[in-house]
Amino acid sequence: MKRKFYATALASLAIVLASIGAQAQDQYPVLEIGAAAPMQDYKMKSVNDRELSLADMKQENGLLVIFSCNTCPFVVGAEGSEGWENRYRELAVTAGGTKLGFVLVNSNEAKRSGDDSMEAMKAHAKEKAYRAHYVVDANSELANAFGARTTPHVFLFDKDMNLVYKGAIDDNHEKASEVKEHWLQTAMKNLAAGKAISPDATKNLGCSIKRVKAE
Repeated sequence: MKRKFYATALASLAIVLASIGAQAQDQYPVLEIGAAAPMQDYKMKSVNDRELSLADMKQENGLLVIFSCNTCPFVVGAEGSEGWENRYRELAVTAGGTKLGFVLVNSNEAKRSGDDSMEAMKAHAKEKAYRAHYVVDANSELANAFGARTTPHVFLFDKDMNLVYKGAIDDNHEKASEVKEHWLQTAMKNLAAGKAISPDATKNLGCSIKRVKAE
């Protein structure tokens, strides 16, 4: 019964978030496949107290950027759900093996004094043993430039920092064991192997990025 309630509530939440996300897309258009990564020299503070840019984190074959946070149930999971964060470790292993940089970006500026503060990010990264950079996107500037809408929202760039895949990690945020389509893993491996990426875009699903509303 609880699982059914959770599934129903999550479905309703997804509808609401889709509406919010559509508004964000109108204001901040999502990067198109083939587009160059914007703000490549924009410095962001990491949980290791380093100032890092996309250019700093890029590796030989490119860079994986995932907009993430500390609390969204699509990321961290909830009752009956593992959350996509459960895949981050495996993605880090794949990134290392395919010479891709990997960064998690927290753009939830409206929650910066609470659940998504730097202190909370440091604690969360330590608890989850993150193997990727985890950085603060002050004032959601990078999210706005990317047109990022949700947590998570995936953007994979090639060696020239051109976008080759965007959207979701895979087709099941609840249980890794039930994933049928490993979109991002496949895209990363195909990118490193010089193969075509198909699909190169999937539908992102998650909580809306908590931007500060303009006065």
